[in-house]
Amino acid sequence: MKFGIVVFPGSHGQTDCHYVFEQILQEPVTYLWHAEEDLQGVDCVIIPGGYAYGNYLRAGAIARFAPLMEQVIAFGKKGGLILGICNGFQILTEAGLLPGALIRNPSLRFQCQNTYLRVEQTETPFTNLCEQKEVVKMPIAHEEGGFVTDKETLERLEKEGRVILRYCNEQGEVTPESNPNGSLHNIAGIVNEQGNILGMMPHPERCVEAILGGEDGKKIFNSLVAWWQGGAGR
Repeated sequence: MKFGIVVFPGSHGQTDCHYVFEQILQEPVTYLWHAEEDLQGVDCVIIPGGYAYGNYLRAGAIARFAPLMEQVIAFGKKGGLILGICNGFQILTEAGLLPGALIRNPSLRFQCQNTYLRVEQTETPFTNLCEQKEVVKMPIAHEEGGFVTDKETLERLEKEGRVILRYCNEQGEVTPESNPNGSLHNIAGIVNEQGNILGMMPHPERCVEAILGGEDGKKIFNSLVAWWQGGAGR
């Protein structure tokens, strides 16, 4: 399975993601420069965290118009697998591939901390190796991580089972105290209607080895490979 990692000016999560695929999963991986218009035949596009184009105007607003994004949008609409992490989630909402928006944390501060997440759906390309309602631990690192949308869209996301990850406490309880950024319904990750595009604020690439404090992030990446090898993604 070939992975492609989009790199914008200001991205900084691409190296960690590349390490995961090359060294941990031992899968083919390449960088995709924002100014190019070729996805190089990848099977899955990763949009990593960072400050694409400095997050000027608002997070993801300029990156959405990068030349490569035309190809990414077309790829996603045809059913191609896309994972947007942190700034990548913000870019996906700006590009219209996912609904809603990400706004500033109520603290008005950049927050970097571990969070607990409850896996709400397991029949997806991104979580098929997880257990239903499993609690995983992953770090966040963002200033604009609060997921918001209108009431009708929020109800539809819940009804259609498109909320994939939700902030919770260590016991799996969804509480206001376990919500680090004010996201509606404690939402940490959602998919599009087809289920082939995931946007998530936590960083799975930063928790793939025990030396980093945990390995729960591997479940997201291994799920992608398992999904592809099983033929479900083709």
